[in-house]
Amino acid sequence: MAIQVGKEMNQQILNYIRGKVIEILIVGISTTIAFIFLDLRYSVLLGVLVGLSVLVPYVGATVVTIPVFLVALFQWGLSNELGYVMLAYGIIQAIDGNVIVPLLFSEAVNLHPVTIIIAVILFGGLWGFWGVFFAIPLATLVKAVINAWSCTQEDYEPAQ
Repeated sequence: MAIQVGKEMNQQILNYIRGKVIEILIVGISTTIAFIFLDLRYSVLLGVLVGLSVLVPYVGATVVTIPVFLVALFQWGLSNELGYVMLAYGIIQAIDGNVIVPLLFSEAVNLHPVTIIIAVILFGGLWGFWGVFFAIPLATLVKAVINAWSCTQEDYEPAQ
């Protein structure tokens, strides 16, 4: 059973890493394009920073809000442009957290999007930041154990 779980987890972790790279690219490129369109200084640098912030779910986005806000504030002051930048940033973060992550990782690790959302809530509630950070790998581990357990149970049931 342990060997089967190990093999499945190895494949799922590779899929998870691939999914994270795709998410970083999607979020980073879309943020860069939005910031260039809004004529924000350091658009590419901030886009890369926002893209990398998805490595740490929710917390990364919160921390990266500070430099985005400060660059826009120093460029335009308290104006409509600052509001537009923060609105675009908020929309991108909302789409990432509520659409891209569940859809992308449901395919990458073969879990239903609702299962991923429940895993983030459950493991985040149990272990805080680290639970959110490892929610998807932990959910795939639980799934691998359940799959291996059901296969093992079927193998050892006596024939009637």
